[in-house]
Amino acid sequence: MNVIVFEDSGVENLYPVTTGRPAYAITCASLRLVDFLKSLNSRMVGIVRPFLERIQILDFPELEQSLDLSQRWTLIVNARLAPTVKNWEKICALMGSSNQLLPEGILIRVGWATAAAIVPTSTLQDQPRSAWTKLIESLGRHPDCEITEDDFVLLDYPHEIIDQNIQSFQGNLAHRIAHGNYTEKYENVFVGDGVQIVDPVLFDSKPGPIVIDADVKFGPFCFIRGPVYIGPRTRISEHASIKDCVSISHTCKIGGEVESTILEAYTNKQHHGFLGHSYLGSWINLGAGTCNSDLKNTYGMVNMQYGSEKIASGMQFIGCIIGDYAKTAINTSIFTGKTIGTASMVYGFATTNVPSFVNYARTFDKVGNLPPEVIVTTQKRMFSRRNVTQRPCDIELILDMYRNTQHERPDGLSNEPISL
Repeated sequence: MNVIVFEDSGVENLYPVTTGRPAYAITCASLRLVDFLKSLNSRMVGIVRPFLERIQILDFPELEQSLDLSQRWTLIVNARLAPTVKNWEKICALMGSSNQLLPEGILIRVGWATAAAIVPTSTLQDQPRSAWTKLIESLGRHPDCEITEDDFVLLDYPHEIIDQNIQSFQGNLAHRIAHGNYTEKYENVFVGDGVQIVDPVLFDSKPGPIVIDADVKFGPFCFIRGPVYIGPRTRISEHASIKDCVSISHTCKIGGEVESTILEAYTNKQHHGFLGHSYLGSWINLGAGTCNSDLKNTYGMVNMQYGSEKIASGMQFIGCIIGDYAKTAINTSIFTGKTIGTASMVYGFATTNVPSFVNYARTFDKVGNLPPEVIVTTQKRMFSRRNVTQRPCDIELILDMYRNTQHERPDGLSNEPISL
C-alpha cells in the first residue's frame, strides 16, 4: 500500500510552529508523525506547501516523489494528525480493513478536515501532484466512497501540541522503548550507546520512564523526573532539573528548570531559568535567566490569541510557543500563553505576542523590523558551531518565511538595530 501524508490549509493555524517545518515533523512526546509512518515500510509521498518542497527532498529522503502504481490502494494521512500511539493504532486498524472497502475506499473526517483515507491508487495516478490535495478533499463526493467521522486527534492550534505531549507521553515512550535499542541502566531508566553521566545525578522514574538516547552527556547534580525523553547528542548542564513530560530532540543544550515542554533539534536553553508547558522550535537560543510563566495569577484557564482570533484553550497551564531561530536576551521574561514568532529577537518583557522577524524590546518602547539578511548571517554562524553546512535551500527558506509572515509585522517598522 502507498502512503501519502499531506498538508491541508489548517497548517497555517499552527504558526509559528509550522512557519518553516512540515506539520508531519512536529515532535510530540518524543515522536513525529513521519516517524510512525516510516515504520510501515511502504512507499511514502509527502505533499507540503510549495516553499517547503526542496527542504522535504533533502531532509526527508524517505519520502518519494511518485506512487507505486502496482499497489491497488493508497493510504492518505493528514500531516496535522497528532503523533500519538492512539492515532497510530487507528491508522493500523484502518489499513487492516482494506479488504472490506467499497470500490472507491473510505474517507474519515474530523469536523471539516480529512483525517485519513484509503483510496484506489488509480484515482491519483493520472493527476499531477499539485492537484492531489484538492482531489483528496473532494473524495467524499463519490457515491462509492464510504464517509465516516472518527475521534482521530488533529492539531488545530499550537497549544494543542503541548496538551497532546502530556496526554500521550506514557504511550509514546512505551512505543519508543519497545522499538528502540536501549539498555535499562536503572529501574525504568533506559539509555542508548555512549551516554555519559557524571554523578551525582538523581533519576526519579516512579511517575514514568526516562529514556536517554545515544551520546547524551550529563553534568553533575542533575534531577530528572519521568516521563522524560532526551534525544541524541544532547548536553545536560550541571544542576539541571528536567521533569514531567519533557521531550528534547537531538543536539540540544539544556540547563535550569524545564517542565512539560517540547524542544526541537539544535535548540539551546543552557542556563538557569524556568521553562514550562511550552513548545520551542529548532535553532532557538534562550539567554541566561530567561523565564516564562505558565500559570495565570487567577489560576484560570488560559485564552490564546492567534492573530485576530481568540481561542479558549481549556488548559490551566500554557507557557510559550516559540518559532524556529528565535532568540531571547538575558533575563527575558515571557508572560503566560504568548507566542514568539520565527527568527525574532526578544529583550526584556514579552507581554504580548511577538511577530516573526522583529527586534522586540517593547519594555523599552523599541520594536523594529529584523531583515532576513541578518538571520541568514546568524544562521551561518550557528550552523558552523554545530558542524552543519548552510545550504542554498536553508537561505531560501528564511527568505520565504520572511515573505510569508509579512502580515504579522506592523507597517512602518524601522530596520535600525536595537541599542539598549
